[in-house]
Amino acid sequence: NHQLVQRMRNRLCLLGAATAAALDASMPARLRAVLQKPQISVMPCCYDGVTARLVERAGFELTFMTGFGVAAARGYADAGLLSFGEMQDSARMIASALKAIPFFADGDTGYGNAVNCKRTVRGYAQVGAAGVMIEDQVSPKRCGHTGVKAVVPRDEAVARVRAACDARDEHGGGLVVIARTDANACLGFDEALDRCRRFREVGADVTFLEAPTSVAQMETYCREVDGWKLANMLEGGLTPVLPPADLEAMGYTIAAYPLTLLSASTRTSLEALARLDRGASTE
Repeated sequence: NHQLVQRMRNRLCLLGAATAAALDASMPARLRAVLQKPQISVMPCCYDGVTARLVERAGFELTFMTGFGVAAARGYADAGLLSFGEMQDSARMIASALKAIPFFADGDTGYGNAVNCKRTVRGYAQVGAAGVMIEDQVSPKRCGHTGVKAVVPRDEAVARVRAACDARDEHGGGLVVIARTDANACLGFDEALDRCRRFREVGADVTFLEAPTSVAQMETYCREVDGWKLANMLEGGLTPVLPPADLEAMGYTIAAYPLTLLSASTRTSLEALARLDRGASTE
């Protein structure tokens, strides 16, 4: 009887693992289905289990684990101070919190060379991410809307993206790769455009030209680069914050809001603390 019960438990565990694996495998497909829709996808970014659930509860179809937010939640600036292990742990928590919508994980610079980049993509896929973003900044990286940034040479940037795409293809399941360039700030708009084209050539699903400084640059990017494109709508940043309908008309696929939830939470927390300090009611 004991052996029978143990066999039944083992089968249930295997069934549960298979179900979880099937759900994880379906998330990249679900993400691709969202991106294939003709209308733009509004993507609030999350940084922990609570914000991930809030995004899903509000009815959005996808979210993004923002590295800025994850670093802030751990008490650090967005300056490349977190390890991949810490980022992967946050991705695992977000995957557990979400029930039905897919999420992108922030892969930063890939945490090393091309081999490390492949490991980063595989590691995020293993904990349930449906997509991963890889960028071309030097390490340690900085927030994309700061004044002082540097990027690696073009060939090295392309090698990172190629490695991420190779990891996607080797893993299977259709993980979505976002390739980001920060070259606009330090090498100019033409170089940023060329990098986005090269990223597409080596297999990137989505390109992300970070911090265009004018509507004209945004329009040119959408016209000159094919494939899915991401607009980063950072309040107070370098890029004009436009309505999703305007971004869709330009040719963007995703409108990301990286700090909206973190900023709102911070403001509300400061107001509550001020009320407590004054001895006022918080009701």
